[in-house]
Amino acid sequence: MVFNTGAALLDAIVLAVVSQEAEGTYGYKITQDVRNVLNVSESTLYPVLRRLQKDGCLSVCDIAFAGRNRRYYKLTDKGAAQLRLYQEEWKNYSSKITRLFEGGV
Repeated sequence: MVFNTGAALLDAIVLAVVSQEAEGTYGYKITQDVRNVLNVSESTLYPVLRRLQKDGCLSVCDIAFAGRNRRYYKLTDKGAAQLRLYQEEWKNYSSKITRLFEGGV
């Protein structure tokens, strides 16, 4: 992608990905799902997950899987509210950019 991805957009994408799984999802799967729309590394995403957890947008629990612990992330009520805010902002922002690209002002 030729456009820089700011922290807020990355937060919004991660929250959207996590929101798709009502029971929560684990870090590697989040990374793979985000990579379907954006080229980012795991070393970029894990700090985002930690920040969203610290901010109360994600809850975390470790679950044993194949002899190892797998860290699962789940959207909190605060995270769902933040995601709704990001969605509204994105609709507003993207519609303005689309109008501009299509010759409108």
